[in-house]
Amino acid sequence: MSAPGEGCNVERMEPTSLRQLAALAPPDALKIVLVLFLAFLLGLEREGRKAHGGHYIFGGVRTFPLIGLLGYTMALLGGASPLPVALGLVVIASFLLVSYLHKLAGAEDAGVTTEISGLVAYLLGAVVFYGYYWVAATVVVLALLLLELKTALEGLSERLPAEEVITFTKFLLLTVVILPAVPNREFGAFQFNPFKTWLVVVAVSGISYGSYVLQRVTRKRGGIVLAALLGGVYSSTVVTVALARRGQRESRPNLFAGAMLLASGTMYLRMLALVAIFSRALAARLTAPFLLLAAAAILGGLIWVRRPDPAPGVAEREYEAKNPLELRSAFVFAGIFVALLIVTRLVVDEFGAPGVLTLAALTGVTDVAPFVMGLTQTAGVSTPLGVAALAVVIATASNNLIKGVYAFAFSDRPTGLRGLAALAGLALVGLLPLLVI
Repeated sequence: MSAPGEGCNVERMEPTSLRQLAALAPPDALKIVLVLFLAFLLGLEREGRKAHGGHYIFGGVRTFPLIGLLGYTMALLGGASPLPVALGLVVIASFLLVSYLHKLAGAEDAGVTTEISGLVAYLLGAVVFYGYYWVAATVVVLALLLLELKTALEGLSERLPAEEVITFTKFLLLTVVILPAVPNREFGAFQFNPFKTWLVVVAVSGISYGSYVLQRVTRKRGGIVLAALLGGVYSSTVVTVALARRGQRESRPNLFAGAMLLASGTMYLRMLALVAIFSRALAARLTAPFLLLAAAAILGGLIWVRRPDPAPGVAEREYEAKNPLELRSAFVFAGIFVALLIVTRLVVDEFGAPGVLTLAALTGVTDVAPFVMGLTQTAGVSTPLGVAALAVVIATASNNLIKGVYAFAFSDRPTGLRGLAALAGLALVGLLPLLVI
């Protein structure tokens, strides 16, 4: 029986012994084990498909590891030269082509998923040999997800309308194609930077697109409340006008007025997120007041919508957001952004802080996003940080007031009065941060 101290020494020596054993193993041993393991996972998934496929399927738990080892061996023989790996790929692809033709003869609707998986297994061997372990593991995990989610992905392609694919393609065009091609340097006396301008367009469009997707996914669900919350992220002004026009047809003044308040509450969250992306210093000054204003507006809206209305039954969602990624809209936004950026710079130079605050009140009549985004570019540079924060507060409050006017102008009297009261009250409360910023 060993002494207590001896047992402790053995436990302390175990990790060291394992490290010594790993050091004694050949350098390629762990790589070969990794290739076998990753290729085996692919083969295991294909083996399961083979059992339920009902027709010939190439490979399985033995063939895929062998293909992976072949890829590793060809990379080893080639060293720095990719020629052996390429020749091996041609040979494997030829065998897989023969296999696919054989499968096609027995099943006309046969796919090429298994054959492509075989090519992936071959290339895994080469990738592991060159030391890209993370890449190899990630490729296998993603491949397994794609293979296992076949039914869900095919169902998604059937449910997803063609126009939604086009919309997402436009988003990729704005972000992946146009943004990297725009020059990232200043031009002219106003130091206009095309890259930063388009980055603002991408950020605003991206948040609006996220709201648009959520509205599409939750369509016919959640009622007016959810529609108002999501719509406020897209455009609280558009939501307010839509609800006001609906008020002319349905006698639900409390529901519609409360929903207008909800949309304006989420508008504060949208503005705060956009400001935080481009100016952390400005966002730091606005975070506390904007979160409080958003919470107050959302809580007040939720209470207001619960008040009884003359119309019976449950109101269904009607408003559907339009595609926010139209290229024409993106270029118009970019033009307005640049114009307001120049105007703000001129106003600062000519009239100072009072001029900027007056301009902020005037821009509330329209969409305040271009003006606020312009302030994120000039805050702490040409516009003092405190003045920029005050201008954002005034612009959002002014926008709430004008939305109240829209509610009164486009709706029936009960809905219009309640909507005006709710949004004018929010505008007044929204000016309180002026006392503490």
